[in-house]
Amino acid sequence: MEGWQRAFVLHSRPYSETSLLLDLFSESHGRVRVLAKGARARRSQLKGTLQPFTPLLVRWTGRGEVKTLTKAEAVSLALPLSGITLYCGLYVNELLSRVLEQEFPFSELFFDYLNCLQTLASGESSPEPALRRFELALLGHLGYGVDFLHCAGSGEPVADAMTYSYREEKGFIASLVANQRSFTGRQLRALWERDFPDADTLRAAKRFTRIALKPYLGGKPLKSTELFRQFVPKKRPDAASP
Repeated sequence: MEGWQRAFVLHSRPYSETSLLLDLFSESHGRVRVLAKGARARRSQLKGTLQPFTPLLVRWTGRGEVKTLTKAEAVSLALPLSGITLYCGLYVNELLSRVLEQEFPFSELFFDYLNCLQTLASGESSPEPALRRFELALLGHLGYGVDFLHCAGSGEPVADAMTYSYREEKGFIASLVANQRSFTGRQLRALWERDFPDADTLRAAKRFTRIALKPYLGGKPLKSTELFRQFVPKKRPDAASP
């Protein structure tokens, strides 16, 4: 690889006695797996640098599935995530690690990711709107196209008070049945605008993204969600999970 790449660490694990195996999310190459040789050694200059949520400039070499990290510098301090926002950040990282193919460029998604982390770090009262906006952006970049503004059956614009049932590969169809796949026209408009002014639209957004992301995640649960559930009862019983 020529030149420096902006990147974040999505996941890391020890490799041999002194090295790390990293999943990076880079601006121009998407998700890349690299071996950071000697990164865990006592005198390594990389020690403490290759951490999640730290903006990095990196370089690597190699043509195989696992590259070799040659340079890494922290652009700034790690984004200040703690408590619930830390678990939300871990959730976003795990989501990318699970659904992105290796070395497929997602330059615009990189900035959606950065914006999500910055919003989480800003200390907004609730992290949920940032998570829902990021999930919807991710689905869009993965090619998951759905028309939130028109009834798939009639082609008519959705009406705020009408109920619509979601069907995969078709869209939203007017229905009198209310269940987990039912959304009002007002909720669909909020999804389209990625603006969630109240608890009702936030809950609807979470229901939809769970449905839409399930085929990409398969049946394996997210570790970050399980960790969050262990954390919440001790801190904020009323907090919503990622």
